[in-house]
Amino acid sequence: MKEHFKYRFSDLFNPTLTALHVLGGSGSVDEIEDQVATILKLTDEQVNEIHRGNTTKLTYRLAWARNYLKHYGLLENSSRGVWALTEQGLKTKSIDKDVVNKKVAAESKKGRLSKETPKEVEPIDEAENEEIERLSWQEQIIEELQNISPSSFERLCQRLLRELGFQNVEVTGRVNDGGIDGKGLLRLGGVLSFHVIFQAKRYKGSVSPSIIRDFRGAMVGRADKGLIITTGTFTREAKKEAQRDGAPPIDLMDGSDLAEKLKELRLGVDIELIEKVNIKKEWFKTL
Repeated sequence: MKEHFKYRFSDLFNPTLTALHVLGGSGSVDEIEDQVATILKLTDEQVNEIHRGNTTKLTYRLAWARNYLKHYGLLENSSRGVWALTEQGLKTKSIDKDVVNKKVAAESKKGRLSKETPKEVEPIDEAENEEIERLSWQEQIIEELQNISPSSFERLCQRLLRELGFQNVEVTGRVNDGGIDGKGLLRLGGVLSFHVIFQAKRYKGSVSPSIIRDFRGAMVGRADKGLIITTGTFTREAKKEAQRDGAPPIDLMDGSDLAEKLKELRLGVDIELIEKVNIKKEWFKTL
């Protein structure tokens, strides 16, 4: 029987706090997610259950949990995506989720509401909520990628690797070749070079560890590094397999990472900056 992800975002307040304490007071989104999954003893099925598009329920609800805790004063985050406990957060081991909900809900009434907000409480101001906005545009990119043909996706990966500095990038796509879709050369500092093979998987689901093992088998003796690019996600076991001790490591780029790179390189993405005008009422009173 399939085990569903049953936790609401407010159920994740205390596990998030505990995870950050275990991590030494700060952590990346992935580190927090892995730690929370361990704390709650989640199965792979629960971790990988999709909320919408490429975003899992765990990822989506943890994003809301972190942002509520931020507005409550227990967390802060940097532009590099690292979350940390504030001075108050370091002193706080657990909280009453209802107290957090009420305080943040009261503040959110001053801002605009979001249709995407979990239905337990009113939302925080989504204009301030950069992480939730990020998940939204990432999902739109991934939806477009999942609608193109496999050959188009392979060409996109070829273009992406070239933009990232790879040379001699070729799409091979041979049948029965262990999943190898292409190869390239990565040169570092004009001195060191690495032969890299890649696999492009236009997935809606999760990549399993068996795919990692098959790809590694095809890679041995033919390349220095391996890279798997997918529009989907990687299971926890697949991530562990990719970095397994004693085996050649394989780098992984999931749908979220891919969307971020396309945005960074402006491939199929335009960024529009919106001007916001704030009126300083107090200034006028001093005239």
